Amino acid sequence: MKEPIRITDPNAPELQYYREPNENRLRRAFEPAEGLFVCETVRVIGRATEAGYEPVSFLVNEDVWAAVRAEKAHADTSGAVDTDEESVISLVTDAAPDTPLYVCPEPVMRGVSGSKLPGGVLCLMRRRPLPPVADLCRGAKRVVWLEDVENPTNVGAIFRSAAAIGMDAVVLTKACADPLYRRAARVSMGNVFQVPWTFTALTGPAERSDPRGRGTLAALKEQGFVIVALALTEGALPVDAPELKTLAERASGLVIVLGNEAEGISAETLAVCDRTAVIPMMNGVDSLNVAAASAVAFWELRSRS
Repeated sequence: MKEPIRITDPNAPELQYYREPNENRLRRAFEPAEGLFVCETVRVIGRATEAGYEPVSFLVNEDVWAAVRAEKAHADTSGAVDTDEESVISLVTDAAPDTPLYVCPEPVMRGVSGSKLPGGVLCLMRRRPLPPVADLCRGAKRVVWLEDVENPTNVGAIFRSAAAIGMDAVVLTKACADPLYRRAARVSMGNVFQVPWTFTALTGPAERSDPRGRGTLAALKEQGFVIVALALTEGALPVDAPELKTLAERASGLVIVLGNEAEGISAETLAVCDRTAVIPMMNGVDSLNVAAASAVAFWELRSRS
């Protein structure tokens, strides 16, 4: 098995990026390259490596690593390995054999991560270049467009629903929470690495002149996409209306627009959309949380071809 490097000082330079509380700064760690991100749990890290993200280092709770070593020794004699421990062995030792492995006591781990981690495993990874929206959406049947969805939990939950119900791509405006934030990736169960995604404006003047990417959305419309916004507006169709489903199936592709948790979708963006849809509510409830609403909309407007 790979020999770990034991660290007992939470201020050790090896843990610099694990300690970084501002995840935006991690994105700029190696400018002009793509930066870094930290993800947690064996499932999420495993899905990231399977998707081709490069591990920079692993940080494991020493109690977890001791259990891994014990299970490995037991497996060498009995052939039986606990599933979770086997996953850690495979991930840290087999999937990335040349990547540094740091282990530290629980107090150090908690101080670095900010809380107790049930799985006891963190991984520092390199980001990858993001594609332009046009490249991402080429050939897609169902695209999710997130306008200023700021909560990482909501972004992660939307990605999980998008993967489960067969959405082809996710486009996020600049003000959205980053899908690679630890919490977003964890809530998504690693599905931020399963569904292709990008931001509307990556760099340059476009971010200042069109931060919500309305010009890009309009360009998709010109290419034959039907744009449907989920919004509480007058004249909105029920999301399960036959008219919407027929329109979606006849179009080259469908873009489903979801808006900010408090403000919804901006009037300027609504003006670009072909239709607005609403999920009918009962018992005086005005609307669902954006993540819950996304799952309903994805299911009703999914591709049936």
